[in-house]
Amino acid sequence: MKWVYLDNNATTQPAPQVVAAMQETHDQLWANPSSVHRFGQMVRQRIELARASVGRLIGTRDRNIVFTSGGTESNNLALRGLWDMVVKGGGQPGSCSRRVLITTKIEHAAIREPAEMLSKSGVDVLYLPVDISGRVDPKELQKTLEQQVQQDPALVSIQWCNNETGVIQPIAALVDTARAFDGRVRFHTDATQAVGKIPVDVSQVPVDFMTFSAHKFHGPKGVGMLYIRSGVRLRAQNLGGPHERERRGGTENAAGIIAAGVASDLATVFLADPALAAAQAARRDRFEREVRRQVPTAVIHSRGTGPEDRLWNTSNIGFPHLEAEAILLGLSERGLCASAGAACSSGSLEPSPVLLAMNIPEPVAHGSIRFSLSRFTTDDEINPATVIVPQVVQRLAKTMPLGI
Repeated sequence: MKWVYLDNNATTQPAPQVVAAMQETHDQLWANPSSVHRFGQMVRQRIELARASVGRLIGTRDRNIVFTSGGTESNNLALRGLWDMVVKGGGQPGSCSRRVLITTKIEHAAIREPAEMLSKSGVDVLYLPVDISGRVDPKELQKTLEQQVQQDPALVSIQWCNNETGVIQPIAALVDTARAFDGRVRFHTDATQAVGKIPVDVSQVPVDFMTFSAHKFHGPKGVGMLYIRSGVRLRAQNLGGPHERERRGGTENAAGIIAAGVASDLATVFLADPALAAAQAARRDRFEREVRRQVPTAVIHSRGTGPEDRLWNTSNIGFPHLEAEAILLGLSERGLCASAGAACSSGSLEPSPVLLAMNIPEPVAHGSIRFSLSRFTTDDEINPATVIVPQVVQRLAKTMPLGI
């Protein structure tokens, strides 16, 4: 079966150059990069070249990049590593009386779940509201910081782009708000869906920590990155050696890291030509128009935002009074791949917490499907999708409507 793959926010197809780099590393550069012999140092050199490529992609120096096993580990390292290296009293652990984490309920589970764990270990976790499009108002952050942050340290963690709806947060304004508090507030952003798709420059948006992952922009799985601004400290969570400048112990995934460097270089080229993203956005928009034409009751979440406020590749469509799982099974039978929110929540019969936080009515949230394109998506996938999706939805509307 030839798949119509519209689940690229879950993962993207590795670029041919990425696959070739991994194969070369497995065949010829398999030594341990921590070994002092020349063979090991050849691998070390390639890893550092890859680190420089990743740094160029986001506008920073290579020394600010830490390689991890994925976005989830990077998020955990940022949140837990900061509180283990408490930012009050000269960075001595246990030296502050109160710690505050400010986030939202539309974050990926890799932020939501660590936040819940931190709340059980003494961190005050506060959730900012979002509007119906899923955006955070910087004034709400300002108000919360003024009320909650006196002499106690705080960490703000807000996604750059939402993984389910594609909504882009006003990150620059949010960071400016946090930085006005004289170093008492650190800012982390989960940019897993942003990096490689839209321009991200940490020299212009001075976050303290930023998470991203290679497999979201045609790189390999199993390689995550955490940007750490110079001068900001955290405590390693993986112990077992001085790797990654003592910020993440463990032998590096050399093949994955070298391939991630290749993926970063390819993404840099893509981002240099805005017309390429615009062409994919036009495909996404055409898909949405056709679905709405054939299924007038369909609701496109965050459709009202401008092109600069939503990722060019993401479409989240609600089909009222239907069950998302039934829709996905029907699409899969026809060879079309999509998802109901985050890939790691597949199998859940509950509506997306992201959509509920946006005050999307449950009859719509229950039947919401995420379609996501990549740089590789062509009309050969969009054209059949505009036929398959309406047919599956119309069939289910006749046979399996929910009584919500």
